[in-house]
Amino acid sequence: MVDDAIVVLENVMRHIEEGMKPYPAALLGAREIGFTVVSMSTSLMAVFIPILLMGGLIGRLFHEFAVTLSAAIAVSMVVSLTTTPCCARAS
Repeated sequence: MVDDAIVVLENVMRHIEEGMKPYPAALLGAREIGFTVVSMSTSLMAVFIPILLMGGLIGRLFHEFAVTLSAAIAVSMVVSLTTTPCCARAS
């Protein structure tokens, strides 16, 4: 889940090293890599849908696991597209 933030941070820092000011670099870097982060997160969440829909005893045991990991992936995606560019801009 940290890989989303790393991808965004590296892209923003690449623009800063090329000479852009931090604020435009943060906006451009997040915009360029945004679709990739959303697609990676969506595909990771899609893996847990079958676990979420399982029935029986095993399904009840793993239901919370699938919900927790899907929520963590969604939060990671949002944070990597909002907070991470701001942190790169501040440094």
